[in-house]
This record gives sequence, structure tokens and C-alpha cells, in this order.
Amino acid sequence: MASELMSALLALAVEKDIDELYLLERLEQSLAKSYQSVLDLEFDARVTIDRQTGRIYVYELVPVGERDEETGEFTQFEERDVTPDDVSRIAAQNAKGVITNIVREAGRQQIYKEFADRKGELVTGTVLQSTPDFTILKIREGVEAELPHFDTKRNPNERNEKPANEFYQHNMRLKALVIDVRDPSAIETNARGENTRPAIVVSRTHPDLIRRLFEIEVPEIYDGVVEIKSIAREAGARSKIAVHSRENNLDPVGACVGPKGSRVRMVVSELRGERVDVIQWSDNAVAYVSNALSPAKVSAVIVNEDTHYATVIVPDDQLSLAIGKEGQNARLAAHLTGWHIDIKSASLVNDSLLQSNSLLEDDDEESLLDDGTQRCEYVSEQGVRCRNHAREGSIYCGVHDSEERDEKE
Repeated sequence: MASELMSALLALAVEKDIDELYLLERLEQSLAKSYQSVLDLEFDARVTIDRQTGRIYVYELVPVGERDEETGEFTQFEERDVTPDDVSRIAAQNAKGVITNIVREAGRQQIYKEFADRKGELVTGTVLQSTPDFTILKIREGVEAELPHFDTKRNPNERNEKPANEFYQHNMRLKALVIDVRDPSAIETNARGENTRPAIVVSRTHPDLIRRLFEIEVPEIYDGVVEIKSIAREAGARSKIAVHSRENNLDPVGACVGPKGSRVRMVVSELRGERVDVIQWSDNAVAYVSNALSPAKVSAVIVNEDTHYATVIVPDDQLSLAIGKEGQNARLAAHLTGWHIDIKSASLVNDSLLQSNSLLEDDDEESLLDDGTQRCEYVSEQGVRCRNHAREGSIYCGVHDSEERDEKE
């Protein structure tokens, strides 16, 4: 029996890529606790397994000498052989449980080593199980991933990585982004449920999921010719991506959209109908903000570099389109560009303001009004210049001139 046990242990170590010495040491520690209880020993036990024959020896550690003055513990022990006659039977019973735990831990450790450096990568899995709190995806044989969608109000420490419009069925194939890999050695042994949850955590709401999907569908992005500069996403509803071409003769938006929209259609299909707007990136803030509000047509954009505010003027019939449903279009545009965007309709803007900003920016030449008088030079935090006449001997109108005097006083 001893030799059979040793042969089985060594074969298992090779098959599961587990260190033989580590496997034997864990088995010795487990057997020591078992024999101490079975033999009703007064002191601790130590078990050794002969590495050649597989024979098992049990020793009772009898303390000798005096206790340590600082710790109060014995430092020297005498080993007394208490090996029972049926040592192999007890060993076989313990070996099953120990080996099962070691194999499970070794498997989790291997998965961690393989995927620890793959955060941000796209993986494809099949839905194995779906619960109200998470969905388990099978990436390949023996490797599973968790897609959490906990109610964050009831579980504030958990995650919700599932778009609200998605529902998963058994055997459904999904693409997801690896966002975390749990380290098995860092998990507390008494943590409830942690040892049974997959080590890999994936997401369907992360903005980089769109980036990876476009890399698959658009060769120009994969090759680095077209670059995705920024992504703004409200998962399950709508997304905007800003793209830029490193070659002057290549249209980045057309490359991403594809012939008759074939490329972007594949991305939208994988995102279960989520709308994706592809816009041209620009280092000119005026043009960038104007493009970001697509599909709305913009009449003018006034930017204030100091406050990072952009005032956007749109035709009356484009106002609702520019703002979007519940402000979604404007919100995504602001997130995409990083600018605070204030949208105004043309009917609410004075004609002189439109003329002085006909090319989407302030022009210092328009400081004179139609009657030749000086215009007030006050500019609000939103980047809008006052339309009143300046007082004689001052660069401000009556309202703002008094404000300046109050500030100085």
C-alpha cells in the first residue's frame, strides 16, 4: 500500500505540475494532526514519509528540558515512535482530502500566473451559470471567469460589470475584458465563498472593451495606423470614440465605420445594440468639441482655455439633438473631450455675438460696436463677452465697471 500511495502521489504531482516535495510536506502536516487525534497523543505529533519506499512513520514530540523564560514554550523535544499497525489505512483516508485541496490550490495558482499579466485583454467565454449576483463564463477547459453584477446598494464592496440591457442564457458566447485576477495566496482561508469563486474577473461595461473590439474589426487600429484617442461610454446605451490617423491620406472615421458600416456594425452587434458614435479627433479644441456633439450640427463654439469651458451655439432645430435624451449626447461629449460644454440655441444668442465669433472663436477686431463706440471687455466664466457699451473713460460698461471698483476697494 505504501509504494502504491507513493506512486500515485508522484504521478499526480507530474500531471498537475505540483512540486513533489510540497505535496509530501502538506500530506505529512495533515497526517500529523490526524494521528494526534486518532492516537489520542498527549503531545504534538510529527509524520515523515520515506521518499523512496513511501513508508509512513509517526512520532510523538515529547518535550525535554526547561521551558523558555520569554515564551514559556519548550524548545527541545524527544521523538517517540508511535507508528500504528494500520498506518496506511489512515494515510489513505487523509490523502484523498489533502490531495484534493492541493490540486485545487495548484490549479488556481496556475491560472493566476497565466492571467496576472493579461489584464486588459479580451477573452471569449461560454455562459455556464447565471445567478442574480454574477455569471460564470467558461474560457476553456478548467478555466472559468466571473462576470459580477451585484446590486451595489446591498453589496457596496462588490462590482457591477454587466450592462443593464443584457441578459445571459446558458451556452451563450460572450466577449469580455479581463479587469482583475485574484491572487489565491492573498485570500483568507476563512473568507466565505472566496475559494469557490473563479480567480478571473471580467467586465462588459469597461470602456476598453470597445477599444479591443475595434482592434479585432479594424486592421488599421490593430496595426497602429489609426489610434483611438478617447472613449466615453454609458454601457448598454451609447458610446463615443475619438479616432486619429497617423497617415494624412487615411480617413480614420471611414476606416472604423467600414464599407456600408460593416465594421462598426459588428462592434454594435457584440455590444447587444449599444449605439457607437465614431468621431474625428482634433488637437483644436473648437473642432474637437464640435465633432464630439455629432450628429448635431454646430454653428459656433467659443472656448475659454483658462476655465476649460466651451460654449456651443447650435441652430434651434438642432438643440434637442445636441443635448440628447436626458442630456446623454452632451454628457458623453463632455466626457470624451474633457471640456465643460454649455449648449445654447441660436435664437437665444445676440446676432452680434454670432458675427464676432463666426469662425468658432473670439476675434479681437470685433471690439467696436456698429456705432463706432467701444464695447465692454468683460468676459464671463463661460467665455461669453458682454454686449454693452463701455463707459467713457473705462473699458467696462456701467454694470461691470462698478463691480471692478468694488473688488478693488
